Amino acid sequence: MPQACPTGAWGCEAVPGKHPEQGVPPVKVAASVVRRSAGWRGSVTAGRRGICQEPVIWSRTQVALGALPFLVLATVGLIDLQVGHNIGLLALLSLGPAFAAVVGGLARMIIVSCLALALCLFLATYKDFSIDVDDQLAFVTVLGVSVAGVIASTLRQRQERELAGVRTVAAAAQEVLLRPVPAELGGVRIAVRYISATSRATICGDLYEVIAAADGTRLIIGDVQGKGLEAVKMASTVLGAFREVAPDTPDLAVIAARIEATLARELTDEQFVTAILAQASTDGSKVELLNRGHPPPLLVDSAGPRLLEAAEGGLPLGLAQFAAVPGQADQTGQADQPGQAGLAGRATVIEVGPGDRMLFYTDGVSEARNRSGEFFPLAQCRTLSEAGDPDQILDDLSADVLRHVGHALDDDAAMLLICREPA
Repeated sequence: MPQACPTGAWGCEAVPGKHPEQGVPPVKVAASVVRRSAGWRGSVTAGRRGICQEPVIWSRTQVALGALPFLVLATVGLIDLQVGHNIGLLALLSLGPAFAAVVGGLARMIIVSCLALALCLFLATYKDFSIDVDDQLAFVTVLGVSVAGVIASTLRQRQERELAGVRTVAAAAQEVLLRPVPAELGGVRIAVRYISATSRATICGDLYEVIAAADGTRLIIGDVQGKGLEAVKMASTVLGAFREVAPDTPDLAVIAARIEATLARELTDEQFVTAILAQASTDGSKVELLNRGHPPPLLVDSAGPRLLEAAEGGLPLGLAQFAAVPGQADQTGQADQPGQAGLAGRATVIEVGPGDRMLFYTDGVSEARNRSGEFFPLAQCRTLSEAGDPDQILDDLSADVLRHVGHALDDDAAMLLICREPA
């Protein structure tokens, strides 16, 4: 749920990468794959690709930090000229190179260091053209801090280049794991968004996919239990199985069973994946849902937003041993026990009118809490009831979630919106 964008950097990009208004943290989108080199950003959304040059514009904090070394040098110099350097102010010039090592590149560090050394030498000699012991110590102090700052800047830039390389690999993995979805299939329009709980993260355990088939559109959205690389691995396993079977299989239960069989070879007893499998008819008038332990989708129609609680919700994917079918033997060859039937869930068909929309999401949205501990009121969110383009709706919804929380999310959040074309 990417995006190695400098803090406060703004630039043109496709709709999913659009930042909320000022003061709201940037929305990170799983469908956006960043290709950056020397300030270039690429993004993909809903089948559309756009690459544009992104000018690096510093935030106010970075501007202040960038000007701080020069401000320190100017302040120390002016005070010394007024009161004299007998009180030992020259050593304070070393603060300039010290602050320069915090922000900016090696060139800036060298410039500030040279200015600090030149100013120190000037202030020590401009009256009597002689340098006493205190002046010598001050010059050595500034020189030592400058050398240390140059070394630190060099090491920091080397680490940043290595990190940029890692992000390039992550971007490639992102494109394989969460591919851009089509903007429109048959009678439905589609948009996706992803908000990462990890700074500059590109891949995670939340997943989604949309597959075009001859008889409709099939999709999945899910959330892997756990975090880190293991969750990414499980997400990749689920998506791989779905992409293999979904194009040719109209039965959601069969698709879920195939994913279960694949997960059985990968998951441990303590791992599972909550997910919703859905398929929309060719004209978008009907959506079939199979919920496997996932938060219910939200339908927005003429009656307003309402959650679509499944009549018989199933267990999360990966818990097939608890969802055997009556009369069938399990993997050990023994018939299932009474009471286990139905734990795999049954599909529910929902009628969708012209202009209606259906939102699929992960618990990072529904369980987003503000500082008072209140959950985000998804069902009461007016953004979903307002008319507009699906991409714009998810942009606004993402901004609403971030405003409600007031800080970085505690969990990753994915959203997938399908809208039936108006009559």
